[in-house]
Amino acid sequence: MNGYDPPEDQEPVTWLRGYPIYAAHFIVLIFVISLLVTTGVSFAKHDELLSLLTFSSKQVLNGEVWRIATYGFVNKPDLWFVVEMFMIARFGRELERVFGRRSFLRLYISIYLLSPLLFTLVGRWWPMHLEGESGAFALFIAFAALYPDMPLLFNLLAKWVAVILVGIYSLMAISTRDTAQLISLWSTVGFALAYVRYEQGRLTLPSFNLPKRGPSLHVLPDPKPKKAGTPKTLKENSMVEVDALLDKIAATGMSSLTAKERAILDRAREELLKKESSQD
Repeated sequence: MNGYDPPEDQEPVTWLRGYPIYAAHFIVLIFVISLLVTTGVSFAKHDELLSLLTFSSKQVLNGEVWRIATYGFVNKPDLWFVVEMFMIARFGRELERVFGRRSFLRLYISIYLLSPLLFTLVGRWWPMHLEGESGAFALFIAFAALYPDMPLLFNLLAKWVAVILVGIYSLMAISTRDTAQLISLWSTVGFALAYVRYEQGRLTLPSFNLPKRGPSLHVLPDPKPKKAGTPKTLKENSMVEVDALLDKIAATGMSSLTAKERAILDRAREELLKKESSQD
């Protein structure tokens, strides 16, 4: 790859007959197994076993905290399950390839646990129930935030597909007064969007400067002035970095860039446009 080998964290977990297998594919495999187990248990008429896995804020507050993690393993066969698995495999794989395996898993686990944790907080006033949710839609929102101008359905851009679907799901929840669905939808969508912006360097977490315990007086020698690089040197270093990224794109394609490298190119493009407009 012309000296631009991707980090190990961004490589596939393994290969199967020449096809790359990512962590997103293993998540799909786990849910498919849960589908088969759920179907077998239902066929044997032991639905009481499945009820031990579903999320109930009342039961969680009574000490059955495992339900926060097991609610997604109760998957009854339907067509929407197939759509969700496709979304995890397709969009989750792309997020993992760009951000890396650890970052992708942090994103997915956070999305998966966010709804039951919020439901537990409000469960004392509004009892909540949840089962079979996989967080696939939030992964699509993260993908649309990463590639907003990618054409998808009927050549609609990803950002507009995301806006339309979020709007439709919100109206459906409002019309049926489904508070749980509305909380789950907006919390996971908002978190996915914020996570992508953070990974891109476009969102920073607030920092809190805690007061010191007490002032301390020290006599320090006059600091020696540091030799800072001249603007020309800094500019040359920046151009060398941009040239290296352009060489990487030529060798391995745009998709090989990390989120930080994309941000560097975006800043360089903005500076170039400002320079051209000032000359005009």
